[in-house]
Amino acid sequence: MDEEKVAGEQVVDFGFEAVGEAEKTRRVKAVFDSVAGNYDVMNDLMSFGLHRLWKRFAVMAAQVRPGQHVLDLAGGSGDLSRLFARRVGERGQVVMSDINGEMLNRGRDRLIDSGCGNNVAVVQANAESLPFDSGTFDIVSIAFGLRNVTNKNAALDEMYRILRPGGRALILEFSELKIPALQKAYDTFSFRVLPRLGELVAKDGDSYRYLAESIRVHPNQDALMSMMRTVGFDRVRCRNMAGGIVALHDGMRI
Repeated sequence: MDEEKVAGEQVVDFGFEAVGEAEKTRRVKAVFDSVAGNYDVMNDLMSFGLHRLWKRFAVMAAQVRPGQHVLDLAGGSGDLSRLFARRVGERGQVVMSDINGEMLNRGRDRLIDSGCGNNVAVVQANAESLPFDSGTFDIVSIAFGLRNVTNKNAALDEMYRILRPGGRALILEFSELKIPALQKAYDTFSFRVLPRLGELVAKDGDSYRYLAESIRVHPNQDALMSMMRTVGFDRVRCRNMAGGIVALHDGMRI
């Protein structure tokens, strides 16, 4: 697929459909414009509330220290930024960034409501081309967002670039189930139950059908580790959760 082009553009996946890069960017924006208002409720329904534990585990694994600088990519929900802000303290800073303005506005409001806005900056930006100097951050995270990025290699390059030597990148993302006995039930939930929930709760079954499909075409655990090593990350590792339904990848810039 990577070698094919549409009107001069690389062909990329939008769920199970092959589209041009600009078309994917446009469609992903439309998806998150549509689901922003019900994003948190749907996350709870999709994961049975486990996404909160997965995010807390990712923040704990980051081993953030007071005074550090953290970039939370695709952070529009505000969940990770809020947890990071409490750990970096008054001397540190968290930058919450998202390409989608609707998501970012809602995340910013949640941070203010929780009293965590003093050491958090909000920046609307594309993960493929970040407006930050090289070597700015100690930690960069992206939770459940990499699979929606049009050019994942470009985003990984940028994550590496903006880290200081010794800085770490953490990628929390749905991945490949490693328990074959559960595959049928997982597929049924993903492709039948989830779109129906999206229709009932968010009035948008198509967006949640895409989100389910996007998980299946996202690079699996080994493939993502290989991609991280290719852009320069060292000490790359992967930790599976929920039988591989979710994986936490991390790597260091040496």
